[in-house]
Amino acid sequence: MVSYKDEIIKAMKYLAEKPNSIFIGQSVRFKGTGLYWTIEEIDDSKKIETPIFEDIQLGISIGMALNGLIPISIFPRMDFLVLALNQLVNHLDKFEEMSDGQFKPKVIIRTSIGSVKPLFPGPQHSQDHTEALMKMCKNINIVKLTDKNFIMEEYKKAFLNDKSTILIELPDLYDS
Repeated sequence: MVSYKDEIIKAMKYLAEKPNSIFIGQSVRFKGTGLYWTIEEIDDSKKIETPIFEDIQLGISIGMALNGLIPISIFPRMDFLVLALNQLVNHLDKFEEMSDGQFKPKVIIRTSIGSVKPLFPGPQHSQDHTEALMKMCKNINIVKLTDKNFIMEEYKKAFLNDKSTILIELPDLYDS
């Protein structure tokens, strides 16, 4: 049986095959978070490792998108994406409007709601901000991946459509 994690790995390989895709974030080249294991087979030439500076990471991702790349900007936990809200809400979500339609950067944001098993990591590492993001972002698709049967389809849609997308994974389902 194909697991949730297998579907995520398949989707990441799909994205990696695209010549204009690039993965950026913490633990994309080096072990450190649970999301690393879903991209470890992707060639390092497609990855940019960043330190812990979420706001800058998303700003760099927007800049890369403005230059024709499609960054897959990885925030290991949704709690960390909150640190990039300035870039997300005030820039990426509003860029087309701010530029009078001249620029429409597309970033695929990959994040997860922190796993609560086998140990509870604490409230600052397991929050679900999906509804708040939906209220703040009017021009970004936001998709919570609750069913493994739609993971590949949603990542393909994120790559093929012309809007930025936030895909929210549930690591507690990785083995299901």
